[in-house]
Amino acid sequence: MNSPRPAISRPPWWTPESHKDRRPFLLGRNAVQTALRGFFGKRDFVEVDTAALQVSPGNETHLHAFATEAIAIDGKTAPLYLHTSPEFAAKKLLAAGEKRIFTFAHVYRNRERGPLHHPEFTMLEWYRVGESYERLMDDCAHMLALAAETAKTRRFVFRGMEVDPFAELERLTLAEAFDRFAGIDLLASVATGGETSRDLLATGLKQGGIRFSEDDTWADLFSKVLVEKIEPNLGRGRATILCEYPVSEAALARPSPRDPRVAERFELYACGVELANAFGELTDAGEQRRRFEHEMAEKARIYGERYPIDEDFLQALSVMPEASGAALGFDRLAMLATGATRIDEVMWAPVAEVFG
Repeated sequence: MNSPRPAISRPPWWTPESHKDRRPFLLGRNAVQTALRGFFGKRDFVEVDTAALQVSPGNETHLHAFATEAIAIDGKTAPLYLHTSPEFAAKKLLAAGEKRIFTFAHVYRNRERGPLHHPEFTMLEWYRVGESYERLMDDCAHMLALAAETAKTRRFVFRGMEVDPFAELERLTLAEAFDRFAGIDLLASVATGGETSRDLLATGLKQGGIRFSEDDTWADLFSKVLVEKIEPNLGRGRATILCEYPVSEAALARPSPRDPRVAERFELYACGVELANAFGELTDAGEQRRRFEHEMAEKARIYGERYPIDEDFLQALSVMPEASGAALGFDRLAMLATGATRIDEVMWAPVAEVFG
């Protein structure tokens, strides 16, 4: 019987040898961040700084937060969380009257660590009041090119895939992607009101030879196809905009006026790496509450926990103007632009490895 191979240990990031290897990536990160600040400044955006401590970290089923508590002088306690995104606070600023804002926010997500994931990372979020979410697609194209130009590279390379960051973005709907890469008619399983048919989608997976469990929900099946068949094919040669998600996967996005089965949501991919997630923002507080409650019921079913709903956010949402917003994983963009192979190579001081 062969003995298990010992884990490959890397010297700590703070050793002079490691820092010398990482430093070009770190300086490249700084240069890209400075360039992006200039990008927004030229377009009359205001940089904002949101608090990391929130009463709710976000209400998506598979996002996991770091919990803490506030302690009053008299010893009373109340739960608080490190935010998984600055989105709630940013939208409150839109409700307050801001028109164009951006933020480089440190955000925190539990159960995440690997070449593309880190428990603390930098999220670049920006919002445009009164502008379509297609405008955000243009922003993404400009930022990819600017990052490459700043890092003095003509291509992004990761895991054997290449992207020309100056090329026109490919635009692909989820329905087109399911058909092209999995041979599945996705919208056949989505009704006009947004209701989904697990059995119809399961039939498509069976015909495509994709294995699944009998207790998988429609959302489970959707994610399985997305991860196994679609994402590995996105951002080849040029970056891809994957858009028009089914409304059941809309998160905080509004339904599309062109097709009520889908939402104004897109994700940006380069070299198979998800870089950004963007919405035409939902401003219906009642519908947003319904979605949050559904997501937290799913979290309780799967993980045995749920997070509170930020009532202050829902109140602000009811007066927030029409807007579009995007969240981009800045560390991932810096990694692709500088040629780093791991996300922690572009972080000045990565979080300690506590699990060995």
